Amino acid sequence: MAEAPKPAAKKIEPSDYFADVKKYAKTYDEAVITKIVKHLGIALRNRDSSLVSGTDKTELDRVREKWLKKKLQLTQSDADLDKAVVAVVEKMKADKAKSRVTVYYLLAEHFGKLKELAG
Repeated sequence: MAEAPKPAAKKIEPSDYFADVKKYAKTYDEAVITKIVKHLGIALRNRDSSLVSGTDKTELDRVREKWLKKKLQLTQSDADLDKAVVAVVEKMKADKAKSRVTVYYLLAEHFGKLKELAG
């Protein structure tokens, strides 16, 4: 007997993140959100990897290394980058589940990288 087909994974749409970003960001740019969603790709399909744990040092280090240093190409000290990550997590403290897209957007905003990401 043939196996039943697996349901298709829900397509991740940038618009899924617009309201959350608007809740926290000073500015709001759909093009930037779209780029972040595209950058994260398949990671957003898994609930665990689509969120940032504000209490997990390994997770916060990953945000610093993979997003701030690698993608945004920031060269500030780890201490300065970590302060920004902690500030964003603190800003989002009302949300137990912190969207990775929103965290990344807020960090790009903090470091003046939104225009660069939109381009």
